[in-house]
Order: sequence, then C-alpha cells, then structure tokens
Amino acid sequence: MSKKDAILEVIYEAIADLNDDKSEDEKVAATMDAILFGPESGLDSLDLVSLIVDVEGGASDLLDKSVSLSDDNAMDQDPVPFTSVASMLDYIMGLADEK
Repeated sequence: MSKKDAILEVIYEAIADLNDDKSEDEKVAATMDAILFGPESGLDSLDLVSLIVDVEGGASDLLDKSVSLSDDNAMDQDPVPFTSVASMLDYIMGLADEK
C-alpha cells in the first residue's frame, strides 16, 4: 500500500468512527469529494474537532512525525486542510514529503 493510500485509509477510518454515532441520513460519505467544513458540511463543530483529532493521531503514527491540521501553518492554507477529504489528504501528503 502506498503512503497516500495509507493516509487516505486513516481519514476513512476516522470518518467511519464518526459515523458510528450518526443516523443513516447524518453519515459523512467516505469519498474524496466529501465536504467536511463549511456551509455544505453536515458536521457540527464537535464532530469536526473529533475527526481532526483522530486523523492527526492516525497520520502522526503512520508517518512517525507530528501532523497538525489546525496549527497556524494549516490555517493559513486556502482552502484550510480540513475543508474536504481531498484537501486533507493533499495537506497531509505535503507534510509527509517535508524533510
């Protein structure tokens, strides 16, 4: 499995964990274009924080380095790294490639 696929799996696992406590019509799709933040997202702020924490922990373990999706560097990105699954994956891949 590639590093990108492994990170995507971490994100999808975090979404699955979040969905465990949601009704069928509230579940977040585990797809690249799923919106996680903003007016089109079905997540409330607590759900989003929980998802970010789970992804940061899983990605940090996988990459053996600290991953933050909500620090100053991340928040300066446009879009912010947690807007969608795709933006989250791209941002984490960028961190993985940093020396």
